[in-house]
Amino acid sequence: MYPFALILIALPLAGIVYSLWHARAFARRFPNVGELIDIGGYHMNSVHLRAGEGADLLPVVFIHGASGNLLDQLHAFAPALDGRAEMLFVDRPGHGYSERGGATNDLPDGQAAAIAALMEKRGIRRAIVVGHSLGGAIAASFALHHPQKTAGLVLLAPATHPWPGGIDWYYQLTALPLVGWLFAHTLVTPLGQRRIERGTHSIFSPNARPADYIAKTGPHLVLRPSTFLSNARDIARLHAYLTSTAPRYREISAPTVIITGDSDGIVLADIHSRGLARDIKGAELLWIGNLGHKPDYVATDVVVAALEKLSGQPTDLETIKRRAEARLISRETM
Repeated sequence: MYPFALILIALPLAGIVYSLWHARAFARRFPNVGELIDIGGYHMNSVHLRAGEGADLLPVVFIHGASGNLLDQLHAFAPALDGRAEMLFVDRPGHGYSERGGATNDLPDGQAAAIAALMEKRGIRRAIVVGHSLGGAIAASFALHHPQKTAGLVLLAPATHPWPGGIDWYYQLTALPLVGWLFAHTLVTPLGQRRIERGTHSIFSPNARPADYIAKTGPHLVLRPSTFLSNARDIARLHAYLTSTAPRYREISAPTVIITGDSDGIVLADIHSRGLARDIKGAELLWIGNLGHKPDYVATDVVVAALEKLSGQPTDLETIKRRAEARLISRETM
């Protein structure tokens, strides 16, 4: 009896030690490149890039999706927009190196408010807000609740409407009290490391994932227990939130561009992107053939063109979209 009891105690403890040791290893492998700023009781992390003398675009705020951090959008857009705009890349509350804050940050409205407070600290009065995937729900919330700070919206493969079906079992389990904490501190790290390679390829599918994507964007950071708990709470509460909030999208007045792919295997574009195009008056939907869930990397040129248009420049988005689509289709047939 006693050896069995010792095993029951020892196995979870071994899992906790393993997870916490690897959490520190992930932090050493992907150190913070941003700056932590107190926004009123907790700290938000961000990278703030100043505009160059010849800047021709409005300020831009980038919001990453689930399981991500600011490195994802930073490496997609900083080189493409270098000097052209003031840019703010944000670790959402509880992700990357940002602290979680209170329970209000379990929902997009709280995270949007945190980003608005961070903008004030950074001296950004008004900006185009770019949201990818779950970040699209937060960007839409930002436009609803902080319209005076919203110069425009660019929504990339957004998750913004209630969808049929549920969420993955491990998010449901992690969102449970006590059991979720134990799961996040024992099994998430070892199991998650086995899925990183395949998971990042699936996010890009059917498009090719950049060879250096993992090395540059630090997806392992979400496998830290506290970060995974935050991620799971975001996802577990999203459906109910969108069910109540999506009918309000018609109140959004900011000029909006939605960029999505017909081959997105992560988010149902017919529900989310078409729903936004229907709900937000004047929204422009760019539906790109053979594009998966990562327009930020695979169709960066289209996103930059959308930023140009929302900054007041004469830009033919349809022509640029067709060029990107032709490029993606030609790659498929090679």
